[in-house]
Amino acid sequence: MKTRFILIQTSHAGNVGAAARAIKVMGFDDLVLVAPRWPDVLEREEAVQRASGAVDVLQRARIVATLDEALEGVSHLCATAMTPRDFGPPTRAPREHLAQLAATHPQPAGVAFLFGPERFGMANADVYRCHVALRIPVDPQFGSLNLAAALQVIAYEWRQALGGFDSGRAVPAAAQAAPQPADAQALAGMLAHWERALVDIGFLDRQAPKKLMPRLHQLFNRAAPTPEEIHILRGVAKAMSQAASRGKA
Repeated sequence: MKTRFILIQTSHAGNVGAAARAIKVMGFDDLVLVAPRWPDVLEREEAVQRASGAVDVLQRARIVATLDEALEGVSHLCATAMTPRDFGPPTRAPREHLAQLAATHPQPAGVAFLFGPERFGMANADVYRCHVALRIPVDPQFGSLNLAAALQVIAYEWRQALGGFDSGRAVPAAAQAAPQPADAQALAGMLAHWERALVDIGFLDRQAPKKLMPRLHQLFNRAAPTPEEIHILRGVAKAMSQAASRGKA
C-alpha cells in the first residue's frame, strides 16, 4: 500500500525535519505539506538539521496549497486527534485500527496519515473527511505530544502492522485482484457534485445544512466506492440537477 504522511499548516520548520527523519527510519518517504507557515520550509536550516540524515525525504517532499491536492492517489484517511470529536469518524487506538487495516482485503490503494497544526490540531472539517481518528493512548494528566513524536508513534505502529521489515510478506492473490476504491480526491469531487445536486432538488438548505454532508462523507467512506461507482454516482447527481432544472422551466 502507498503510505503518505500529510502535515497541515505546520508552523515550525524543526518539526518538518524531525517528521522526515521519523518516517525514514520506519521505511517511508512520502511527505506532503499543506500550506505550511514557511513556503521555503523544506530548505530552512532548522528543518535540514532536524532531518539528521533524512534530507532525501525533505528533497522529495511536496508543498501543496490545499488538502485536496495532498490526497491524490490515497483512499483511506487517518486523522490524528488527541481530543475525541462528538461527531465524525470513530476514534480508535492506532494499534487496534492499523492491524485491522493491514489485514483488510481488498486493501486500499493508499493510506494517508493527517496531522494538524501544532497549536490547535486538526480542524473538524478535515477530521470529518477521514475514515478514523487515531488517538494515541497517553497519560490523561499530560496528553500533549510533540508533532514529530506523534508522527513517529504512528509510523512505527503502521510499520509493525505491515509486518515490520519482513519484505517476504506475501499479499494474498484475492487482495491483488480485488477492485481498488477510488482515491479521496475523487470521493471529495463526487460529494461536492452531490451537494450541488441536493441543493438543486431542494433536499439540502445551504443556510441550515446541519451535518448532512459530513454524514454522507462517512457513509461513502464506509462504502469505499470504486472509480467506476464514483462515475455512476456523479451521473446520478447530474440527472438530479437536470430534473430540477426541467421542473423550474
